[in-house]
Amino acid sequence: MAGKKIINVTQLTLLIKNSLEEQFRDIWVEGEITNMKQPSSGHLYFTLKDQNSQVRAVMFRSMGRFLKFSPKDGQGVLCRGRLSVYEPRGDYQVIVEYLEPKGIGALQLAFEELKERLAREGLFEEGRKKPLPIFPQTIGVITSSTGAAVRDILNVLERRRGGLRVVLVPVRVQGESSAKEISQALDDLNQMGGIDVIILGRGGGSIEDLWAFNEEVVARAIFRSQLPIISAVGHETDFTIADFVADLRAPTPSAAAEMVSKSREEWLERFQTFLVRLTHGVRIHLEACKGRLKEQKGGLMDPRLRIEGFLQRLDELDGRFRLGFHHLMLERKRKLMNLEQGLRHLNPVEVIHRSSLTLNLWIQRLEDQMQNRLVGKKQIAGEFFARLNALSPLSVLERGYSITWRLPDHQVLRRAEHIRPGDPIKVKLFQGEVYCRAEKVVTGKLGEEPPKGDLT
Repeated sequence: MAGKKIINVTQLTLLIKNSLEEQFRDIWVEGEITNMKQPSSGHLYFTLKDQNSQVRAVMFRSMGRFLKFSPKDGQGVLCRGRLSVYEPRGDYQVIVEYLEPKGIGALQLAFEELKERLAREGLFEEGRKKPLPIFPQTIGVITSSTGAAVRDILNVLERRRGGLRVVLVPVRVQGESSAKEISQALDDLNQMGGIDVIILGRGGGSIEDLWAFNEEVVARAIFRSQLPIISAVGHETDFTIADFVADLRAPTPSAAAEMVSKSREEWLERFQTFLVRLTHGVRIHLEACKGRLKEQKGGLMDPRLRIEGFLQRLDELDGRFRLGFHHLMLERKRKLMNLEQGLRHLNPVEVIHRSSLTLNLWIQRLEDQMQNRLVGKKQIAGEFFARLNALSPLSVLERGYSITWRLPDHQVLRRAEHIRPGDPIKVKLFQGEVYCRAEKVVTGKLGEEPPKGDLT
């Protein structure tokens, strides 16, 4: 083994990963989607296949939120992304950053899907559309402050009916977050008060340019508006989702201005000056923001390169946890069924009956033992009573003995020398007492002759 360079599996996988990611940074892959999965994290996991081969692919949520259609199994697609290796399994996969269906364009497909869904919900019904005011005094205009649409609208309003109050809400009409700006502008004008009608418009362009007006968030903002809305997006041949939801569609922004203006009056010169200053100020501010953003972006590393692997690992662990939990629940359910089956073989009535018999038997045994012990205790007590009776002073007195006390101190007399002739005494017999005086005192032991001179 000396002289050989040995690496472990993790190091080998990392070398392969770095090599593949270095060589395949930007690739286009065509294939058919199969095994499409989208867990709660929002990431898309699927397999791209053709007639002979297949490869794993993943589109993370950060890029999937830009999709204009819903990918499905069996759908032919064109992917753009980079090649990477999922280290825990050593699988190589395509990290998809852009996805579009083959044949029909992704935007057109998304347009048709959203149009069909909103139509089913009733957002296009004629019965809910609001009429335009006959003599509007204040016009709300939502469009780009620098586009041709706002100039056309203002020119027509000046020519046909000067003096109209115009509230311009400048928004981005294409690009990322433009749809959110448009929907927010619609809500703001509804809450502002004093607005009679809203013109929502922009100039013509491709379907990509007009896509902000095909977003669902804009359609729902138009639908919930309490003010009548004229959709004036693109040219006469252009149609957007906003056109179908709005109360009235105008073929161009100029035509929309003609619909709300009745006569020509003088423009306010300060409005044009304000518009120019506002446009110039916004442009300078945006350029400064772009410059600062570019400087800061250059010093940042793309966190997705590190996070994407963890996100995929998290999805895999989540799937394993759900599968393990499912198996655990099945095992617990099986045990519960076995317990239930065992309980069915136990008759509660029979168990109670057997327990009752056992209890009665123990009660009978307890009563017998108590009776036997009571008889024995009574016999022992009788013997004790007989012995106590034999030792009782009354039994001695009954045999002819007596007890003598010296009066008046009631001292029991045990010896003759403790009393003198003439002392009062009390004699206790078996029945009754005798009070008397000592006539003669004889000392000495019982049965002995008293010595002469012993009388006192």
